Amino acid sequence: MDDSKLPLVVGGGTALLVALAGIYALSDDPKPADAGQELRAEVAVEDVTVAEAAETEAVDDAPVEGAAVAEATEADATEEETVLEVAEADAAQSDAASANFDLGALNPEQQAAFGAQVRAYILENPGLIMEAVAVLEQREADQRVSLDKQLVDQNRDQLLDDGFSFVGGNPDGDITIVEFLDYRCGFCRRAHPEVEELIASDGNIRLIVKELPILGDASLVSSRFAIATLIAEGPEAYKAVHDALIAFEGEPSAPALGRLAETLELDIDAIMAEMGSEEVNRRIAETRKLAQAMEISGTPTFVFGDEMVRGYAPLDAMREIVAEQRM
Repeated sequence: MDDSKLPLVVGGGTALLVALAGIYALSDDPKPADAGQELRAEVAVEDVTVAEAAETEAVDDAPVEGAAVAEATEADATEEETVLEVAEADAAQSDAASANFDLGALNPEQQAAFGAQVRAYILENPGLIMEAVAVLEQREADQRVSLDKQLVDQNRDQLLDDGFSFVGGNPDGDITIVEFLDYRCGFCRRAHPEVEELIASDGNIRLIVKELPILGDASLVSSRFAIATLIAEGPEAYKAVHDALIAFEGEPSAPALGRLAETLELDIDAIMAEMGSEEVNRRIAETRKLAQAMEISGTPTFVFGDEMVRGYAPLDAMREIVAEQRM
């Protein structure tokens, strides 16, 4: 018989049946025709037996394997919880150690060693000093801003309506700027044209001027002359004198002030008579008391709404502050 005529069948008992049939066909003593039927029956039984065995094995293995996986998962979870608990315990112990660390409890040798380590670390990382200084300065600035807001709020009535300070700009403006100044102060002189520009360009700002002579006798004489002018000649005359004194370079002697009054066409005798009055003294004293209550020790100092600015601020910065106050 030609082997090439045998069909190629793969799989289970059918493949065995084909192979046996081929052997019988090639042998000298072939089986009778019904031998194939018997073989088919035997192979069928064998296939069923193999299938049942595989099925039984799958049934037996599945629960065991599932249980093993579950147990392994629970074990992993338990292990993770244990690691987490250990980490938390270490962190708590570290925090406790930090909280309980007392440098004073170290003996001199331990303190010296600790100090040497700190010094070495700082020398290796000098930028830490600048970082620490920056953090400290920012904290102090934030605290200063918060405190200044409280001071403004506590002294608002005296700031905005003391009954005697000059009021310029727009009396009905939605923003009030209060300026503490000294005529001999260089930064007050620098700020003056910028404050004037801010008032003129905005058109909706009220300006209150607080005379705070703190730079010696010349400052005190200049403030007395300005306040006396306000009392004797009124707010327009005061504004003219104010603008002249902030730019005045010489000593405010009696002859110099007389010439200034004459130039501005003011009654110099009335102003001079008022300069030493109790009313002028009272106004200067009350302004100094207010400055002390607000912890103002330098000029210029500005109050924009509820924000205090200690020192000179350029025009753009003042405009930004006014815009923020209007928000």
